[in-house]
Amino acid sequence: MEIITYHDSDRRSHWLGELRRSDQPFAAFLRKLLESGDFFPLLGERSRLLLLTDGDELVSFCTYAERDDIPDTDLTPWIGFVYTYPERRGHRYAGLLLAEGDRLAKAEGVSEVYLSTNHVGLYEKYGFEFRKMMTDVHGEPSRIYAKKII
Repeated sequence: MEIITYHDSDRRSHWLGELRRSDQPFAAFLRKLLESGDFFPLLGERSRLLLLTDGDELVSFCTYAERDDIPDTDLTPWIGFVYTYPERRGHRYAGLLLAEGDRLAKAEGVSEVYLSTNHVGLYEKYGFEFRKMMTDVHGEPSRIYAKKII
């Protein structure tokens, strides 16, 4: 297993193909952002798409981004678009990516990272704590979690 950054890879078209294997609408949106060049304008210039790979196979992915789906907030950075392919679930692979987000935040001198989700009981396993409800860009309520970076 290896964690790579999409934009640092010379195999971006391959990884886009791997993203197509996800049946989640947010993965299709992420692909659209990458293909159209809107990834950085929407998520922030220092944002990254982290890929957990096993050879040529994409196992899991997430973003480490300046912005996510919660508008008009000073909270940053965000972990978003977290996904592990169904056949790879149950091995805590997403936790490897979340730990990489922690490492990036620590290197930037950030004291907390944030996550917007409707999942309950998943991210708590990785040290995230529920903070509050906020409204996302679609006008829907979202649970905001934070994790202290030590």
